[in-house]
This record gives sequence, structure tokens and C-alpha cells, in this order.
Amino acid sequence: VALGIDSSDSKEIKVTFQFVNLPSTSEGTNQEAKIFQDTVDCSSIPNAINIMNSYLAKKIDLSHCRNIVFSEDIAKNGISNHIYTLMNDIQVRPTSNIIVTTCSANEYIKNSKPSLETSITRYYDIFPNSGHYTGYVSNASIGNFYNALVCNSCEPYTILGGVSSASSTGSQSNVSTDSNIKSGSSPISGVRSTENIGMAAFKHDKLVGELDAIETVCFHILKNNINSFIISIPKPEDTGSKIDLLLTPKGNTKIKVDIVNNSPYIKIAGSFNAKIFSMDENDSYLSSNVLNSISNSCNNYLENVLLDYLYKTSIDFKSDINGFGKYALSSFYTNKEFKNYNWVDNYVNSTFKVNINTTVNSGFLLNKT
Repeated sequence: VALGIDSSDSKEIKVTFQFVNLPSTSEGTNQEAKIFQDTVDCSSIPNAINIMNSYLAKKIDLSHCRNIVFSEDIAKNGISNHIYTLMNDIQVRPTSNIIVTTCSANEYIKNSKPSLETSITRYYDIFPNSGHYTGYVSNASIGNFYNALVCNSCEPYTILGGVSSASSTGSQSNVSTDSNIKSGSSPISGVRSTENIGMAAFKHDKLVGELDAIETVCFHILKNNINSFIISIPKPEDTGSKIDLLLTPKGNTKIKVDIVNNSPYIKIAGSFNAKIFSMDENDSYLSSNVLNSISNSCNNYLENVLLDYLYKTSIDFKSDINGFGKYALSSFYTNKEFKNYNWVDNYVNSTFKVNINTTVNSGFLLNKT
């Protein structure tokens, strides 16, 4: 149900296989499925499968594999050969999650245990969907990663996974705000210690950087695949305090790309409805002036985090994971002209203009305390 690839001291790679041993009918319905892992050092994934086939005396079926996990070490050195090998296997589902971990792939898989689901395969199927209402995780598949590898207008990305730093030691995360958490550095603690928060950005097949929770929200805003999300913005009347808002998009984010002086000029416009989530004593959100000031604070906050995200991906990562290149196609007469322009390398020269319009309506049940 999961496949992990780590670097090896003795061979080329270390491959971890996670299996589910379902109870037989005669054992009764109260028996739980047994989850276990086996690891083999080898020179390639096909050789690892062949060795495991002999070890288990059964032929492994990859059509049930939901998670394909790479360690950071492997990802930094390039994973195109592993991606091509897996995509060449008729059993591998293009919809399988692709994950880069801040720990080893073996450790991530060993700690992956569903807490609210009876089936681990069900958990693997649904956990990326939380990105639609939190924005903290992306729905990244190996099929999309492969398509981005061979695309000349975008770059690949994966889910960022890890093991909670607080789960075993009780230590707390040292990130500046709640929205700056990511896998491996979050304050989550509990029985199941794996977490999937943030994204891993690639330049072709090499890992070039990682995005935290709020940066992943920015990715989703620009991809138009988020239903709602919560942000904490400075209170207009008290910049030392925060106010929590639940935002829902009014429509799709509008993106326009022009080529100015041979450099991309990218204009982004988004609009949201917002409701006030957090309430303190003696708060009053009945005045239109107060709501407008909160709207302005929200607009400034979102514009700043989006610009920070955009310049981080373009200047620091040099990676167009949002696929702005497809919006630039209209500036070229032929596909050959676009290919000669070399978008994936020219993205670093991009300039951005972001305009956000937020309408803060009210609170949920309380407008005044």
C-alpha cells in the first residue's frame, strides 16, 4: 500500500514496502488488519520488487500502492529515473500520492497509522482532500509529477510529509506563527505521529525548496482548488493582536501574463468573502467602518503573503510550480517560439502585481460581545 525510497550506504537505494495483511473470513469481523513493513537494499526499484517477491513467496501487486515516498536526500539528487520506472509499470496508479519527507521514507511509513479510519488505504486516499478546507496540504500525484517533468510551462511539486517533532519528545514547534508550520516542525502530538503539512518544490527532478502552511494556501489560491481557509490577520485597532477570519473565494483567481522587455509580467486578482471567527470580550463588528477596516487589513495581509510566496518560488526556487507558463502561451505565435523562449528558466525574471478584494460580512453567531 506504500513504497518508500531512501539512500543506502551499501547499495544505490533502500526501498521500504508497506503491506496490509487482511484477516481471513474465518477469523471473524472483529480482527484488525495487520500492517507491517519490509526493507531491502538494492540497485533499483524493479530489483527490490524481484527480491521481495522471492522473500515473501508471493508476487507483489503495486496496483494497491497509494503512497510513493521519497526522502529529502534522494529528492535533492534527482528522482526522474525512479518516476519514469514507476510510470512504466502498468500496475502503478497515476493517482498515487507522491510525498517527500523531512525524515527518512522508512520512518515516515513506519509511523503512518490511521487514527480515525479503520483502513490505512482509506486514510491514504482521503488525507490530501483536507487541502480543500485548510489549504495546508496539496493533492499531488505521481501522474501529475510525471506530466510536469515533461512539460515546458511548469515544474513538479509533491506533498511534504514528516514525523511530528513533538510526538516523541514533547518539544514544541519554534515557528513564528501557526500558519508557518510544516511537516517535521509542527506542534502536533498524538498517537499517529506522521503529518502532511506543506509542499516540496522541484526544479525539473531535483528538490529545491519547501513551503510551509500559509505558502501552500497561496499555491491553492492561485490554482483555484480551495473551498475555504482560515487566516490570522493583525487587528486594525490593535496591531499587536490577531483576528481569525474564514475566507471563501467569490470566484476563480484571475491571472494574466504579459511579456514585457522579454520578462514575464504577471498580474493576479482575487476576491473573497470572509466571516469573523475569533471573538474577544467587548468586541463589536456591527459598524460598516469596522468591517471595512478589517477588510483592508485582510487585503494587505493576503497581498503581502502572496507576493512573498511568488518571489520565493521565482527567485529562490526558480520553479514555476503554479504553471503560470500556460497563461503566457497567448504571447507567442507558435509553440516553437514559446519553446525557444525557455519559460522554465525565464520565470526567475518575473515581476508580479497582486490585487486582493475581501468583503468581511460579519461573525457567525455573534457580532457583539
